[in-house]
Amino acid sequence: MRLHVGCAQWTHPGWPQPSREKLRWYASWCNAVESNTTFYATPSPATVANWAAQTPPDFRFVVKLPQLITHERRLTNVEPELRAFLTAIEPLFSRNHALWIQLPAAFSPTDLGALAAFLHKAPEGYRYAVEVRHRAFFDDPRVAANLEQVLARVDAEWIPFDTVTLFQHRPTSFAERDAWMKKPRVVRRTRALTAHPIVRYIGRDDVRQTVEGWSYLVDLVVRWLGEGRSPTVFLHTPDNVEALKLARRFHSDVRSRMPGLDPLPEPIETDPPTLF
Repeated sequence: MRLHVGCAQWTHPGWPQPSREKLRWYASWCNAVESNTTFYATPSPATVANWAAQTPPDFRFVVKLPQLITHERRLTNVEPELRAFLTAIEPLFSRNHALWIQLPAAFSPTDLGALAAFLHKAPEGYRYAVEVRHRAFFDDPRVAANLEQVLARVDAEWIPFDTVTLFQHRPTSFAERDAWMKKPRVVRRTRALTAHPIVRYIGRDDVRQTVEGWSYLVDLVVRWLGEGRSPTVFLHTPDNVEALKLARRFHSDVRSRMPGLDPLPEPIETDPPTLF
């Protein structure tokens, strides 16, 4: 029985990382990561092979599709670009847990046909997970049911981005104000469509508020694990300084309820800097 937890990145100036092989260090703290860099450019196979070399085989990358595919072309006429992207990430092998289709807020229910066509033609052998941000998918049960139907046809997951805790109180820092401006404000979603649910949770600068806010998620993950599902949870905070420790704390909270859960690896200690 295994729960995967991680963050939105594997490097951060506020983390005590070594100067080299930062991903290897990160993989000793968490067993999953959101691969956001692929949104901006398709990496070279050599770069991806280096990622694979720094992580164990059961490490999970949730790899975001390039913005050219999801935002600029809106999933239409992207077959060559998708094939090139899949070729580039082949070195991840089993570490490629899911292809993350993050759609822009302007992608509305009227665009569901484009998503259905894309998923229907998408290469087999990959797991697909979709994140939508248009409010109608969350506010209208009929629209949500239509999206679920599209996803169910290909056994794709709906990735919720849970921002409820973030918006419970007015922002108290620049990072929280920035998050309030940029993050989607939608209702909480707790329904898993597949055996591999993925949740993105964002808390606040205050660790206590962040931990209190995820109590429902601990219950949910415990239930999913009991049902035989294999969930992945990503922990965010407005500035992500505490996200790494919080990811491990979340895993610990779940494991306290399910002692049979496989533990996370022991973190690699970072040697303090020396003068010589």
